[in-house]
Amino acid sequence: MNSATIQLETLSCPSCLQKIESAVKGLNGVDKDSVKVMFNASKVKAQFDEDQVSLETINQAIEDVGYEVLKSKARAV
Repeated sequence: MNSATIQLETLSCPSCLQKIESAVKGLNGVDKDSVKVMFNASKVKAQFDEDQVSLETINQAIEDVGYEVLKSKARAV
């Protein structure tokens, strides 16, 4: 398992949080219970299985629902 921290553009509404959370939770390989979108910090944290999904795929899912990823990193847990 890897842990991802993804910095987003400033989030402006609570519904943004729900869209991003749904997009990330919808990916195979993401631990759905670990997904946390931090509204005030404009960050997403999640744990994922690198054999099933890449950090790039998670970033793309967030961008596909309309939010810019500024930077992201992953580390093994």
